[in-house]
Amino acid sequence: MSSGEDTKTPKTPAGGDLDEQALFFHRYPRPGKLEIQATKPLGNQRDLALAYSPGVAAPCLAIRDDPSMAAEYTARANLVAVVSNGSAVLGLGNIGPLASKPVMEGKAVLFKKFAGIDVFDIEIDAPEISRMVDVISALEPTFGGINLEDIKAPECFEVERQLRAKMDIPVFHDDQHGTAIIVAAAILNGLELAGKDIAKAKIVTSGAGAAALACLNLLVELGARRENIWVHDLEGLVYEGREVLMDEWKSIYAQKSDNRVLADSIANADVFLGLSAAGVLKPELLVQMADKPLIMALANPNPEIMPSLARAARPDAMICTGRSDFPNQVNNVLCFPYIFRGALDCGARTINEEMKMAAVRAIAGLAREEPSDVAARAYSEETPIFGPDYLIPSPFDQRLILRIAPAVAKAAADSGVAARPITDFDAYLDQLNRFVFRSGFIMKPIFTLAKAAEKKRVIFSEGEDERVLRAAQVLLEEGTALPILIGRPQIIESRLKRYGLRIRPETDFEVINPESDRRFKDYVDQYLSLVGRLGVIPEAARTIVRTNYTVIGAIALKRGEADALICGLEGRYSRHLRDIAQIIGKRPGALDFSAMSLLISQHGATFFTDTFVTFNPTSEEIAQKTIMAAEEIKRFGITPRAALVSHSNFGSRESESASKMRRAMEFVRELAPDLEADGEMHGESAISQVLRKRVMPSTTLHEDANLLVFPNLDAANITFGVVKSMIDGLHVGPILLGAALPAHILSPSVTSRGVVNMAALAVVEASHPV
Repeated sequence: MSSGEDTKTPKTPAGGDLDEQALFFHRYPRPGKLEIQATKPLGNQRDLALAYSPGVAAPCLAIRDDPSMAAEYTARANLVAVVSNGSAVLGLGNIGPLASKPVMEGKAVLFKKFAGIDVFDIEIDAPEISRMVDVISALEPTFGGINLEDIKAPECFEVERQLRAKMDIPVFHDDQHGTAIIVAAAILNGLELAGKDIAKAKIVTSGAGAAALACLNLLVELGARRENIWVHDLEGLVYEGREVLMDEWKSIYAQKSDNRVLADSIANADVFLGLSAAGVLKPELLVQMADKPLIMALANPNPEIMPSLARAARPDAMICTGRSDFPNQVNNVLCFPYIFRGALDCGARTINEEMKMAAVRAIAGLAREEPSDVAARAYSEETPIFGPDYLIPSPFDQRLILRIAPAVAKAAADSGVAARPITDFDAYLDQLNRFVFRSGFIMKPIFTLAKAAEKKRVIFSEGEDERVLRAAQVLLEEGTALPILIGRPQIIESRLKRYGLRIRPETDFEVINPESDRRFKDYVDQYLSLVGRLGVIPEAARTIVRTNYTVIGAIALKRGEADALICGLEGRYSRHLRDIAQIIGKRPGALDFSAMSLLISQHGATFFTDTFVTFNPTSEEIAQKTIMAAEEIKRFGITPRAALVSHSNFGSRESESASKMRRAMEFVRELAPDLEADGEMHGESAISQVLRKRVMPSTTLHEDANLLVFPNLDAANITFGVVKSMIDGLHVGPILLGAALPAHILSPSVTSRGVVNMAALAVVEASHPV
């Protein structure tokens, strides 16, 4: 155990202020926010020989002969240094390198979380420009890129300029350029909404530090004119002839004017850009601005003017701040992870103006799209759509990486700075999609089959649910399925508008209205014919068909009015299964239904059965569940390898449960002799060929199992739940097996992406029945 790591983590402080909670967060259960993990196994002597001496000599010599091979044999192409001397930490000032370390660790976490980029945070005791340049430039052999952070102006300008001249990898001062890119995207969209031309827009700034000047430089690249830009700092207007607090970067924007204070310059301004201090912009100054002014009040933690005051003075204003509790948050995490992602992936030697402008346009364009479900959940009230209160995307929009990284990589190639230009952007997007939606790689064969098939109608019982509405739009846009939604049309319509979705009922998809559908009597008659002898009287049948949307969906499927059913987003699994069993029934020869769950982790795909249905199946039922699960796994393009797990390891224990699994294995061999399977065995034997062969050298399971079959529902459900939580795995399913027609009962915790995944699988099942 490392020093400083407590053997027992105390309880999180109840209540308390933010500082107390933050100190606890950073200290427990172990200090800091980062760790290093090995990406190669070190389980035996051979692994050690390959990882270190003598095997490591081979990649070393390959890199000596061809330095570009470092991207193939080391982590360098995915490794960024976050470097700071702690001289200008946001909101804290010059606190020094050591005190800045929690901030740099936080930046590293953002790189990893949002773009999968590895980071070493490097805090350097280097207040002078020359020392900073010497130290940072010497790091080039280690890293694929340098992110400069929290270095004060004007030193930061010179440090970046010298490093970009000396180094052949991207050097990016995020305080400057990250802020500039987000600001530029917001201004482009704000001016578009106002019907204004950036070349004619008057821009007035308060603040002339690194971020402000970088914003102005980028806006000029995008078409703003220097003569329309009025810069103010602590000394007032930056004007020709001024000598106090001037430098070469600021003097570019010096105006030939007698104006000296902000009040002199603000008249008819289209844009106010504030990167200065709280309260600088007074409400009375807003009255002088042009129609539909754009106010970028970005001082932290308190903006130059609070949005409520700005709105009161100018109801037509569009307002951005740096705070997450107001609309239009300018947050650098919107761009820096994805700019580096694109730059690293194409081996960019720098991040140039073309790459930055590509990022600006990608971000601005994404704001015009409908917010994703993840972004929508970040808002406590109605989901915003493109407009005055939604000029830039949410930092939690998963599509940011899909838009920015390819745009940056393409701009790098087009401008000649990509050492490894991306030639297949479809494949690159596929790779990024797999990062965003971890199910992407595993689900790809399913989506390929679904899109290639004749379009199938998938009916959704919970048609008013936000996740279903978002899934319906994705399914329609991607051409995967034709959704049918059960729900009240007026509720569906209002929620589609609230969530900013384009699709409309009865135009893009069919709706079954449980309150007034013309087929109501036919549905009741059909339901009675199926359950009338199960204790359901006609009056009850009418009530059930009117109020139970899973019953409606199952009847529609049974009548051939849909090809597959998705339900279960609300209510108990057992209730939905009862309705499916009574109306749709089991497929011929099926002893019982079964639920298989797919768990996707960094180790790949693992299937678990039966996780939801049969409490204590017989040996015959377990064998059939195993075979049905194996058939379903093949749809994913995966060869099933089943392990029947038990507390007994190949006869090591005698018990009723162990005997049951042994007999089940005999049935599997008899009924599916070609299926690679073995059991009964311990769980660790199932996933380790080394352990398995040590106990049973003649095992018929020749690779690690990807299908775990359990003796009862307790074992399956508990194991699945614990493993999912421990490895932060992604759940696909549950996948209902044994039904006469494609029907799946999801869990209430499913995401809209999970709904899309299961709808695609249902389409494939409808197109290619077993």
